[in-house]
Amino acid sequence: MLILACGNPDKNFTPAENGLDAGREFIDACLKGDFSKASFYMVEDEKNKQLLLTVEAAYRERDKEGRQELRLASINIKEVVEPNDSTVLLYYSNSLDTSAKKAVIIKRNNIWQVDFKQTN
Repeated sequence: MLILACGNPDKNFTPAENGLDAGREFIDACLKGDFSKASFYMVEDEKNKQLLLTVEAAYRERDKEGRQELRLASINIKEVVEPNDSTVLLYYSNSLDTSAKKAVIIKRNNIWQVDFKQTN
């Protein structure tokens, strides 16, 4: 007898323990092309979904070498600011793109996730 388990593949991901972990996991997943994982660490709303689809499309348009460069890129954390107990601002760049970026990570219902629409 064969039993197939159907379900959400997101359940394989470990929830972030804090804002920094959520931000790091989201950024790393985007760099590695794991957009299912990135989605898990992102606040689920239509604007965020659209933004992630745009990032995924840009990733997929790269050639094999370009995607490999992204997968090998490292995250360079410049500063972590916690304006309150449910918000973390993560200022970072990566080894391929040294321009400064900001990720906004929020805690809702005891879950830390990136609010991509507030991120630049």
